[in-house]
Amino acid sequence: MQVTVIDGQGGQLGAQLVREINAQLPQLTLTAVGTNAAATAAMLKAGAKQAATGENPVIVACRRADIIIGPIGIVIADAMLGEVTPKMAAAVGQSDAKRILIPMNKCDTQIAGVPDMTTAALMEDVLDRLRKLTEKNAD
Repeated sequence: MQVTVIDGQGGQLGAQLVREINAQLPQLTLTAVGTNAAATAAMLKAGAKQAATGENPVIVACRRADIIIGPIGIVIADAMLGEVTPKMAAAVGQSDAKRILIPMNKCDTQIAGVPDMTTAALMEDVLDRLRKLTEKNAD
């Protein structure tokens, strides 16, 4: 399974995802894509074996991914203080991949009906969903 983690800004959420996925689901092929160099560097430091930065890598990774994981802003053009381009948002939204979007109530986007959760609780939920998706495909 090809899992793509996309993050921006400082890349801390993406770095935490990379660490947890590598530790708990090491059999997955993981690609990290940052909307900027700082995010990519953080995910590489966290253990990503493959990583790239920018609009075209997001587009290519979304074509190749079975599962895309990232903050909800990756499907909103101009989110993350403008780091998510319209082409990036379209690539994520139009991908055939399953998406696990993390409801970060930041950057002027609030998700109704979703309580504020700690990053640790969000991470646990992401990993549970990722396990379920990979188990379904393994059957």
